[in-house]
Amino acid sequence: MSAGAVSARFDDRNLVKYGGLVSVVRLAERCGLPELGSELLRWRSSVNSAGAYPVVKMLTLVFGMVAGADSIVDMDRLRHGAMGRAFAGVRAPSTLGSFLRAFTHGHVQQLAAVCRNMVPALASHAPLLPGADAAAYVDIDDTIRRTYGYAKQGAGIGYSKVKGVNALIGCVSTPLARPVIVAARLRKGAVNSARGAASFITEAIKTARAAGASGLLVVRADSAFYAEEVVAAARKLGVHFSVTVRMNPSIRAAISSIDEKGWVAIKYPHAVWDQEGQCWISDAEITRVPYTAFVSKPTCRRVTATLIVRRVKRLGAGTPQGQGELFTTYRFHAVFTDSPLPLVDAEKAHRQHAVVEQVIADLKGSALAHAPSGHFNANAAWLLLACLAYNLTRAAGSLASMFHAKATTATIRADLIEVPARLAFSGRQQIWHLPEHWHTEHDWHELFAAVHAPPIAA
Repeated sequence: MSAGAVSARFDDRNLVKYGGLVSVVRLAERCGLPELGSELLRWRSSVNSAGAYPVVKMLTLVFGMVAGADSIVDMDRLRHGAMGRAFAGVRAPSTLGSFLRAFTHGHVQQLAAVCRNMVPALASHAPLLPGADAAAYVDIDDTIRRTYGYAKQGAGIGYSKVKGVNALIGCVSTPLARPVIVAARLRKGAVNSARGAASFITEAIKTARAAGASGLLVVRADSAFYAEEVVAAARKLGVHFSVTVRMNPSIRAAISSIDEKGWVAIKYPHAVWDQEGQCWISDAEITRVPYTAFVSKPTCRRVTATLIVRRVKRLGAGTPQGQGELFTTYRFHAVFTDSPLPLVDAEKAHRQHAVVEQVIADLKGSALAHAPSGHFNANAAWLLLACLAYNLTRAAGSLASMFHAKATTATIRADLIEVPARLAFSGRQQIWHLPEHWHTEHDWHELFAAVHAPPIAA
C-alpha cells in the first residue's frame, strides 16, 4: 500500500496500552496496599490541599512506575484511552507533583512503613523468596543518583566524584530467588556510606524475617560498610555477617601469618574481571584465619571471627621474554565473616553480594532514572515508591512463570504489563481483548488467573 493511502488518528476511546496493569492492581489490592496506605499515611490536610486523598495519589504514582514512568510528567501515560474507565481515581501529573512536594520527613517515614509492611504481604501471596526458610542473604549498598543544576536539595559530591543524592538500598535474596527490596533510604550526596547503616541493617533484617527468611540469614556488604556498628547490628539480631575489608596493616599481618599449606585452590565457573590487574581471572586460592576486628575499640566492642582470604597471582607483565619468574607475588582480597558455611561455600556466597548491584541497575533503568524534584523529601518519597513498584513487579513476575520470576523488571514490563488491550463491557462484566498470538500469552493468563482467583480461606 502506498504511503499516501495510510492515515492515523488518535480517536479510539477503548484502547489501553498497559493491559497487564489490571493484574498488578488486583495483586496490590489482594495484598492490602490501599488499606496499608489508609492506616499508615496520616495527612492533616484539608480536602483541597496537596495532601488530600494521599492513598489514591500514592497508588497512581506506584502503578505509573510499574508501567515504566521515570518522571512526574510520565505519569500522564495512565490517562489515555479507556484507562479512566478501567481504573478510577487516576490523578494528573501536576497534582502528583504537588503531592510529592508536600511530603515532610515524617510523611516519608510513614511511606517507608507502608513499604516494609508490603514485603511480607507480597511474600504471602506470591512465591517471592523460595528457600528462605533454609538460607537467605541481606545485601546492602549505596549508589549516587546523579542530579543537575543548583536547585536540588541535598545534592553533593560523594565517593564517586559525581554530584547527586545518595540512595541506600537493602535487599533480601535466596539461592533460588531474585532479590526483593526490604529497605531504602535517601541521603545527602556527600554522606559517608556507613552513616546510619546500623539502624538501616536492623530495619532490613526485621523486614526479611517478616517476609519468611526464617533460616540461616547472612548480611553481606562491601568494604565501605566495614564498621563496628554494622557488625554489632547484625549480631544483636542473631544474624551472621560477611563484610569485605580493606588491606590495612593489621589485615596484612594476619595474611602474612597464614601457613603456605593452608591454601585451597578454587576455580570460578565463570571468569571474573579483576579491576586492579585489568584482566580476567578464572582461578585463585583461598583460606581462612582467625581475626579480631576493631581492636581500637573497648574490649566489649571487639569482634573475633574469621578472615577469609583470596589470593590471585600477579601477572608478570614486566618480566623479560624467556626469563623465568624469580618469585610468585599475589594480590589479596579479604572478607571478615562469622558465616557457618564451609570455606568454599562461604567465599562463593560472599561474591554473590553483587546481586544488589543488579537491583540498583534495575531501579536506575526504570523509576529511579531521575530524582525528579528539587525537594529532598519529594525525592525520598519517590525512591520508596520506586522500590514498592519494583517489588510489585517482581511479585507479578513470580506468579507468571519461572522465567519471569528471575527476569528483570524491564522484561516483566515488556512481556506482561505493556500488552495493548481493548476494553469492552458486556452487562456488568468487564472484558479485556488482548492481541492474538501474544508471545507470552500463557504467562499473562497465569498471572491473571492467580490474582483473580477466589482468596484462600484462612
